[in-house]
Amino acid sequence: MLSLEDLFCSVDDFCQIFEPRWEQQLLSHNLRKRKRSRTLCLSEIMTIVISFHQSCYRNFKTYYLEKVQKHWQAYFPRLVSYNRFVEWLPSILIPLCAYLRSRFGACSGISFMDSTSLRVCHNKRIHQHQVFQNLAARGKTSVDWFFGFKLHLVVNDKGELLNCQITPGNIDDRKPVPKLLQQLFGKVFADKGYISLQLAKDLWKSAGIQLITKLKRNMKQRLMPLGERLLLRKRAVIETIIDQLKNISQIEHSRHRSPVNCFVNILCGLIAYCHQPKKPSIATIHNLLPSA
Repeated sequence: MLSLEDLFCSVDDFCQIFEPRWEQQLLSHNLRKRKRSRTLCLSEIMTIVISFHQSCYRNFKTYYLEKVQKHWQAYFPRLVSYNRFVEWLPSILIPLCAYLRSRFGACSGISFMDSTSLRVCHNKRIHQHQVFQNLAARGKTSVDWFFGFKLHLVVNDKGELLNCQITPGNIDDRKPVPKLLQQLFGKVFADKGYISLQLAKDLWKSAGIQLITKLKRNMKQRLMPLGERLLLRKRAVIETIIDQLKNISQIEHSRHRSPVNCFVNILCGLIAYCHQPKKPSIATIHNLLPSA
């Protein structure tokens, strides 16, 4: 993981460019509004929240009270109370989206795509849940039903994020695919949930992207080049990434009190993964092919 100084320098360099442009594009309602300066700047707030997803803490309040306030006072001399800091979290949602976009990797022509569930409450509390009542939805995975969102991811062969999208839990995995693959090229490997002849034709005609999936048992078998068959077996790399996002970066939390803070938590977890120096990756296609 990046050190605190390196992480702050990366975030601060981005904020110095992004913040002035962002303020210029904000719409004005011609009303005088008092703008009080905060004791912590935008880059400091973002750094503290992103660092939480790189730490071993599982509770943000414990992390802020025991780690930040006790041990990082020299780095952040103008720290505020925990309650005031939580009040500032919604203000960093848009900068986090832009910063995550700047941390995406480059497409190499070999990409892997998958989705995962993000539960916002336990199944026993679905009927009484109100925080995400008009945002989340009930969906089904290969394991069980859940109430929450779906995180759709595309990664390259180096394990770097190329694109992501969050949808309600009842959205079909194939629906956000055209937007996810807008600026990509080459071959995209996915599981059986993405099988669609029409989708494959549309991707090939519009962007020249070849969608490659496994076949279901009741489907007619077809010949596949050896390189594609070997790469299709390596699709587990994105499942490893999803496992790290949930268990290390903690993008899934079942007791959110605010929808905005929920998305802030997800974005910071994705950013923390982007800063991870060693990511799950695969060998190049030349190494996967058997020697003559």
